[in-house]
Amino acid sequence: MQEGIIRQLSKETIDKIAAGEVVERPSSVVKELVENSIDAGADVITVAIRGGGIDEIRVTDNGCGIAACDLKAAFLRHATSKLKSDDELTGISTLGFRGEALSSISAVSKVELVTKTLSEAVGSHYVKNGDEEPLIDEIAAPVGLSIFVRNLFYNVPARRKFLKSPMTEGNYIAELMERLALSHPDIAFTFLSNGAKKLETRGDGDVRNTIYSVYGRQVISSILPIDVTRDGITLKGYIGEPSFNRGNRGFETFFVNNRYVRDDKLFRALEDGYHGFLLGHQFPFAVLHLSFSDDEVDVNVHPAKLFVRFYRADDICELIRSAVSERLNNREDIANIPLVKESVVEEKTPVTEPFETERLAELRESIRNDIKDDTPYSIQYPKSTEPPHQYSFISYEAKRGHRIIGQIFDTYWLIEYDDALYIIDQHAAHEKVLYERTMKRIRESQTDMQLLSPPVIVTLTAAESEALVKYAELFKKMGFSASHFEGREYTLDAIPANGLKVDAKEFFLGAVGACAEGHETASEDIMLDRVATMSCKAAIKGHDHISFAEAEALIDELLTLDNPYHCPHGRPTIISLSRSELEKRFERIV
Repeated sequence: MQEGIIRQLSKETIDKIAAGEVVERPSSVVKELVENSIDAGADVITVAIRGGGIDEIRVTDNGCGIAACDLKAAFLRHATSKLKSDDELTGISTLGFRGEALSSISAVSKVELVTKTLSEAVGSHYVKNGDEEPLIDEIAAPVGLSIFVRNLFYNVPARRKFLKSPMTEGNYIAELMERLALSHPDIAFTFLSNGAKKLETRGDGDVRNTIYSVYGRQVISSILPIDVTRDGITLKGYIGEPSFNRGNRGFETFFVNNRYVRDDKLFRALEDGYHGFLLGHQFPFAVLHLSFSDDEVDVNVHPAKLFVRFYRADDICELIRSAVSERLNNREDIANIPLVKESVVEEKTPVTEPFETERLAELRESIRNDIKDDTPYSIQYPKSTEPPHQYSFISYEAKRGHRIIGQIFDTYWLIEYDDALYIIDQHAAHEKVLYERTMKRIRESQTDMQLLSPPVIVTLTAAESEALVKYAELFKKMGFSASHFEGREYTLDAIPANGLKVDAKEFFLGAVGACAEGHETASEDIMLDRVATMSCKAAIKGHDHISFAEAEALIDELLTLDNPYHCPHGRPTIISLSRSELEKRFERIV
């Protein structure tokens, strides 16, 4: 008889596989443990990590604790005090309910726990190393719980291998702690990394104070409150002034019944509310809490509970859109109006640098040569008797013959030269100048800086802060100088000198945001190009009025470029219209 090949897995193997569904990285451990603390009624929670949480995670709270008689059961799979029957799955009010957190964590790490309930005279000390039998004894302890998780994935090296650097893993935890603090302003959170305090909140229940603790003073001065209830749905929180925007969704934060969620429908509804206030590449700041009855949402659709299913999604999205739009249109209570000119940029589809040789050659040829007469009809008015110029429009020799006529639509500059009218798109031209200058500065390690007085305060996300540290040498080569101020705020002391006016803050945030986005997998060359291209977002825009002197300075900059005829996205910087074409249009010649 043939022997079968199917075997039942051992309990240890099953536990390790199950752990992978709950414990993806150190931040997963912190999330499960802190949510347990919240569900235990704690109003003071401290999280301390070493080595990005890979070496050690400690969570301490003043919650109800775990009774000695429940300790062994607490570490069994699918053991929980938060559900009594499957009927309760449709109305879950706690953050954790699957009963897999402690079991999964202890399967892939070394766990030590000290706990005590209010009714117990002494506390309990629990120690478990992977598959070994746990050790339990008595210990003096305050009411609450302290749990230590050490050497994560020490017995599953394949998973440990795929963790990011300690700095990156630590930043994931920092972002998680910020979200937890924002979702529970009534809890005093403290977060330490390698002994350094990274976050501390008051726990006074004031969301505005928590936003201040997380994001800093710059953000708190640029937010608007929202408090709307409609058809049993409540939307509360804060949104940012349109002038306080970012280049990605990193500052859009939603909570559903105090649970952080990521939902594209919610993001789009928020951004629709900003329609007419922000450009296509800009995204708002928001910390918004949605609350409604538990049976309106299904939170049991994702292992990490980051995604949920709404039963009235259209009503919720319309509430968000309309509430945000109405709030932005009713801002009489704002005292401090930023003295920054809002500008408009042309809508473009971002693509990679496309300097095709053939197209460039054709464009240069068309600019060099006047359109020749190919008609036998007589000319009603004689041409100029001046000999044609032999120089390209973009050349030092030709510049002496340029006659700047002026600016139209606050976007295009008209220059007469050599029986032709040349039109320069100031935004596309300045983009190309900034791109070429930035790339040259990086290649040649130049540090030509423009000092800012006073320095500019900027607020960065955890990912942007990491990118600033990781690419410090790159930013230095570009000509940026920034230093940590406090919390998530940095002082921007200098930007690359370029000879033309730029928005220093936008210039810097564009470069940092480019580095932060996808930096884990991007090569150095890709990062260089991305930083330079994103920095071009600081170029003067269409509808920005600039002076004749600034226009001349821009043309002077174009003269120094090898390829001044296209912006980094491939659009032309210059077009021309010959005198003969104008005369045909006015029927001076036929």
